[in-house]
Amino acid sequence: MSRFLRILTILIASLNAGISVAGQTTSEQWLPEINMPGYQNKVVYLDFWASWCIPCRLSFPWLNEMQAKYRDQGLVIIAVNLDRDVNNARQFVKRYPADFLLYSDPKGLLAQQYRITAMPSSYLFSGEGQLIDKHLGFKKSEVANYEANIVKLLEQLTTKKAAGE
Repeated sequence: MSRFLRILTILIASLNAGISVAGQTTSEQWLPEINMPGYQNKVVYLDFWASWCIPCRLSFPWLNEMQAKYRDQGLVIIAVNLDRDVNNARQFVKRYPADFLLYSDPKGLLAQQYRITAMPSSYLFSGEGQLIDKHLGFKKSEVANYEANIVKLLEQLTTKKAAGE
């Protein structure tokens, strides 16, 4: 894909997600902040990860797959990196690309708020912003359950939109 098409794709995805990426020239979409209320009427999958995390290497391709499959239905994936040096995260993303939003939390403030005890740790929020599910670690044997929970919330969004709520 040409650089122009990559930038155009980022801009379109960013407009759909409601974020600004002025000056961004790669496929990485690093958020300057996470504004959860800004994702009302979206299903949000919040994933905490670090460059040294071996299971995170397995989760990124799955997260890419979920984002591609369900983006148009209202899924937003935000991966929160906990490396103290964001360059380590950027190197990780070069090797394991992310087609979803990224956020750097080098001081671990958001991680403290969510009481992270394992890597990766994932939190699934409904369109109303309610925490519906969380899981610690990433287990390939559980991806069908992870996806089923996402689909269930996306179906609820569709039902509410159809009802005019």
